[in-house]
Amino acid sequence: MTIRILIADDHPIFRDGVIQSLEETGEFRVVGIATNASEAIELSAQKRPDLALLDLSMPGGGLTAVKEIGAARTARHVAMLTVSEDDENVAEALRLGATAYILKGVSASELRRILKGAAEGEAHVSPSLAAKVLTFMSKEPTKKDASPFDDLTKREEDILRLVAKGQSNKEVALELDLQEKTVKHYMTTIMSKLHARNRVEAALMAHNEWRDTKV
Repeated sequence: MTIRILIADDHPIFRDGVIQSLEETGEFRVVGIATNASEAIELSAQKRPDLALLDLSMPGGGLTAVKEIGAARTARHVAMLTVSEDDENVAEALRLGATAYILKGVSASELRRILKGAAEGEAHVSPSLAAKVLTFMSKEPTKKDASPFDDLTKREEDILRLVAKGQSNKEVALELDLQEKTVKHYMTTIMSKLHARNRVEAALMAHNEWRDTKV
């Protein structure tokens, strides 16, 4: 199935290169091109893409775009493509609902792989960024005494530990001898128990909770 994607970036040379890299395999079809946040929000509402790929630093702000697109649910999923490794930017993008946070140094083939996963709801943050966000999140004061992790069953914990290692639903299913749809059901329950917006946030919470043990 061809993935319908909206691309928002104000650098035409880079943007055109991304478009060519995505469309040349036939796996993606670019249905909208935006140069700023307002255009991205408007085009997402018009085109209803499977995936919106947003530049963080475009005019109007990528965070503004992900917030508005996420709130309106005009794109199935949102991914950020940026040069920023600022921990606050990463954390805020994830809090606002971004499924993937991708650095612009990634190769074309790796970008396609990540975006295919993101279009299916598979979260992605590079290991170096995940570590920075974890550090940032761990500095935030916690108000709760009881941990929501106490409510996880053994099976849910096993699945979350594998997800925290970066494994996809399919890989988790193979390792635990489960159906992929069963893993998806478990992850929905896990995210509900942890009050996590998406897989990335759940994985980061797991790293924080189990930082003194092997995840």
